[in-house]
Parts: sequence; C-alpha cells; structure tokens
Amino acid sequence: MLFGGYQHTIDKKGRIAIPSKLRDELGNSFIISQGIYGKRCLCVYSMDKWNELVEKIGKLPAAKSSVVKRFLYEGAFNVEFDSQGRILIPASLREYAMLENDAHIIGMDTNLEIWNTKLWQEENAQYSPESIAAIVEELDF
Repeated sequence: MLFGGYQHTIDKKGRIAIPSKLRDELGNSFIISQGIYGKRCLCVYSMDKWNELVEKIGKLPAAKSSVVKRFLYEGAFNVEFDSQGRILIPASLREYAMLENDAHIIGMDTNLEIWNTKLWQEENAQYSPESIAAIVEELDF
C-alpha cells in the first residue's frame, strides 16, 4: 500500500527523487501519466496496477473507452529509477502538471500522485477535518 506525503524538489533536468518507502512497491519499471481524476497532477502506477487500470478502461463502452485511452495513453510513459532513486518526468508531463521546482508526492493506496506544491496546497485547503469526517461517516467504520 502506498501512503504518506513527501515534499521534494525537481532538478533542472526534470528529475525527482521518490522516497525509498515507495520505490519498493513500484518495482523496477512503472508508468507515469497524466492524472485521470480531473486534477492537474501526475499518477504513478506499478505495472500491475497499470494493467488493472487498462483492463477496466477496456470494459467501458467503446466511445468512452476511446476518449479515456486517448487522454491517458498519449501522456503515459514507462520510467525507471536511476541509481539515486530518481525518475525523469518527461517535459510534457511537467508542463501538464505545472511542475517546476517544488513537488508534493502523495501515496494514494494503489498509486502515487505528484502535484505542483502550490496546487496541492490549494486542493488540500478545500477540505477541513469536519468535511473529511462527514465523508468518513459514510464508511460506517
């Protein structure tokens, strides 16, 4: 399970270090893509989780599946860690997510999200402990 929030910088070449706690779960080769949840962030998937997502997208009606595939696959890249635990974020993805210097990495259970720090702060500011509690009430936990 991928979890935790981590603040990192992106170097001038577009590389970002992924915390060692998260690297093991991603494996040696994985996918980075545009986020599909309506937010300007990037998603990082292990190959297993990527394949699960691809399979689920394939079950959508053809017209919907095609739209999602065009968006997702056009902005998806296979990446690997370098010797220092960094990944190179392709320029098109850095532009999409407005990543320049600072980034926030969040473990989201089955994948990672990489956010522009300012956008993450704005997104996170929309929610209060009370609004989260209201959502969690639906879990009956």
